[in-house]
Amino acid sequence: MTLIETLAAYAANQSAHGLTPAVTHAAKRALVDWVAALLPGTRIEPAGALTRAHAEELGIGRSSLPGLRTTALPPAAAWINGSVSHAIEFDDIYRDAVYHPGCPTIAGALAVAEHAGLSGKRLLEAITIGYEVSTRIGEAVQPSHYRYWHTTGTVGCFGAAAAAGVLLSPEASVTAHALATSATFASGLQQAFRSDAMTKALHAGHAAWVGVTAAQGAAHGITGVLDILEGDAGFGAAMARAPDWAKATEALGERFNIESVTVKNHGCCGHTFAAIDALQKLQADLGFTHGQIESIAVRTYRAGVEVAGIREPRTAFECKFSTPYVVSHAAKYGSVRLAAFEQERMQDVEVRALMAKLTLTEDSELTARFPRMRSAHVAVRLKDGREFAYFQPHRVGDPEAPLSDAQISEKFIELATPVIGSERAASLLAQLWGVDEVTNVQSLQLALL
Repeated sequence: MTLIETLAAYAANQSAHGLTPAVTHAAKRALVDWVAALLPGTRIEPAGALTRAHAEELGIGRSSLPGLRTTALPPAAAWINGSVSHAIEFDDIYRDAVYHPGCPTIAGALAVAEHAGLSGKRLLEAITIGYEVSTRIGEAVQPSHYRYWHTTGTVGCFGAAAAAGVLLSPEASVTAHALATSATFASGLQQAFRSDAMTKALHAGHAAWVGVTAAQGAAHGITGVLDILEGDAGFGAAMARAPDWAKATEALGERFNIESVTVKNHGCCGHTFAAIDALQKLQADLGFTHGQIESIAVRTYRAGVEVAGIREPRTAFECKFSTPYVVSHAAKYGSVRLAAFEQERMQDVEVRALMAKLTLTEDSELTARFPRMRSAHVAVRLKDGREFAYFQPHRVGDPEAPLSDAQISEKFIELATPVIGSERAASLLAQLWGVDEVTNVQSLQLALL
């Protein structure tokens, strides 16, 4: 049996037997957090460009575009929602795969579930299956895959395909061929991180589109290459060095990775989080202000330096991938939320002055622990000569320091209210926490948001 057949058999079995209450709750957390990231994403590009580009395809399907007040057929809805939900950099992370599973997986699952009029319970099952399949494939190809590839664009295809496959058919063969076809369309290059272009967000949408389209085709008889993961000229051979395929099936159906996702506490690149958390810990414990700082020295793992080391960011996108900027902003304002990327904040002369005092270097020991640990060491020297240092082994929001349900709800209200208003945000939040009791997800009327 090929890897894809093993994964598809799991998916069919999981769909047939349902989820435990604990896993159901984890899936609801993921859904709430995804919608929280999606809604503000509708107010920035590429949302406007995508709706203009696909204007003739909108309003003709049953799959919603929340926050954009319209609908589309499932592939287009998955494409747009997947892209939009990744745009503000507030979506979840599966750390060990260096992967944002929510954007492609939930975008694909929701589009298919709404179009077919399925229950909230089925939606949560599909989301979970998509997370379990894709996160394991992601673990198997890391860390080498991340050298050139954006995992959310590549591995995300499998999350959307698995989720859509189990919603479209109970047959394992359908999900298997959906996964197999997705593999050959997987893409997303790291170079997209080095630019202010909109491409990075589109990677998530493309993965969602690929997964949904492949599943629709598989449900109608389109076949894929079932050994495309482990084959000599397959996904692993092309996109990784010595992938460990045992990880793709390890504890499958027993340990649920959806229970171990990182929920973002800051609205920027996840590689910056440990440094932000360490700086905030020092300030909270010692009480110094940004104006007292003479210098900040940050040591972290290589990807944190390469991906989030922009020294002179000028745009919101660049600032989100600039450890000097987000750490300096946190030092002055106490957080890195959406306001951090408004023009006035990005041009703040005190923040810019503090950025010039920050050094960012690689720590080889922390690099060796990546991706399982996302750590940073921060040393601060004050103008009066005092020096303090703190090692942040994990990020706030990681499985070792998870956000509570209440904190996830607070994040949702903060992000959703400016888009849909406080009353509707509160009502939607309650609906999402109770989505497992909804008999038809169309009743959520997400297209009216």
